Amino acid sequence: MKSISDLEPGILAGTASALLLTGALGFQYLGGLPPCPMCHWQRWPHIAAILIGLGGGLLVQGGILPRVAALPIGVIAALALGLSGAIGVYHAGVEWMLWPGPATCAGLGFVPGAADDPNAFRLVRCDVAPWRFLGLSLAGYNGLISLSVAGFCLWLSAREK
Repeated sequence: MKSISDLEPGILAGTASALLLTGALGFQYLGGLPPCPMCHWQRWPHIAAILIGLGGGLLVQGGILPRVAALPIGVIAALALGLSGAIGVYHAGVEWMLWPGPATCAGLGFVPGAADDPNAFRLVRCDVAPWRFLGLSLAGYNGLISLSVAGFCLWLSAREK
C-alpha cells in the first residue's frame, strides 16, 4: 500500500477549504445569494485552513519549514476546516429551527449588479435558507463536507504518527 505523505492532510484540508470558499463566493457573486453574518463566520476558518494547509504545506515542501512541521500543519488545517463545518451545522440547525440562533443575526448582504440597483443590498436573515438542494442549505452542505474532509484529514494525520 502506498504511504501517505505527511504533507497530504494539510494540503487536502487547505484545498477543500479553497473549493468550498470558492463555491460560496460563486453563489454570492454569480448566483446572487448574499451571505448572512453566520455565513461569514463559516468563511473565516476556511481562510485559516487555506493559509495554514496550503501555505504551510508549500513552505514545508520548499524547505523553508522543517519536515516535522507537516504533521502539526495538517492537524491545525483540519481543525480549522472542521470548525467551519461545525459552524455550518449550527447554522443549518438555526435554519431548520432546531435551536435558536443569535438574538440579532441579520445584516445587509451585497449582490453585484448595477451601481444604481436598489436591490444591490438586501436584508439577509440567518434563520432563512435562501437556497436548498435535496433538503440541505449551503450551510448544511458546508457542515457535511467540511466535517467529513476534516475527519479524513485527521485520520490520515493519525496514520502518519
